[in-house]
Amino acid sequence: MGVEGRDKAKALDAGAQVISGQLGKTVQRLRKAYNLSLSELSEQSGVAKSIISQIERNETNPTLATIWRLAQALDVSIERVLQAAEDEPFLEKSTRADTPILVSDDGKCRLAIIGWIKTVEWLQWYDFSADPGGALESDAHQRGSVECLSVLEGELEVEVAGVTDRAGAGETLRYRCDRGHVIRNVSEKPAHATMVCILKAAVME
Repeated sequence: MGVEGRDKAKALDAGAQVISGQLGKTVQRLRKAYNLSLSELSEQSGVAKSIISQIERNETNPTLATIWRLAQALDVSIERVLQAAEDEPFLEKSTRADTPILVSDDGKCRLAIIGWIKTVEWLQWYDFSADPGGALESDAHQRGSVECLSVLEGELEVEVAGVTDRAGAGETLRYRCDRGHVIRNVSEKPAHATMVCILKAAVME
């Protein structure tokens, strides 16, 4: 192999390293957005826990089949998983297919993850909708976290540590979410809201 060949091989290796590093960061952020452990993602994707851990630490170059399984489990396109941060445009569009949706245990509440994946470790935001009687029960987030629920349609009730309050269209409820909390649709009509969760927020007095 000549000098040109060696240089080309180095460039290819460097490019692969960049893509692999971005993949690891994306997988980890998406996994945390879903509050999935390595074991849970392994179970859902069929990819070994040790392999996922190596991918997140940028210690391996996964096959296309492995990337596809992870993308399916994390409900995103392969293109989005592989997209390098340096190549992302300033104006970015997410399609319905790229928007993960979480469903409550009772099947009546839906959370569309519309926040930017790069901020998921400290800022998350969602499009929330609930059928009449629907309830979304959530475990405590990390200490100091605050949630803001802005109602667009209908009426929603929030219960945190035994304290409840209601908000209608045009109103916002802000509350500590570092303890168990429940959001309920207390009206006879569907409810729609925007939810923003600020992690690592200053602890309120």
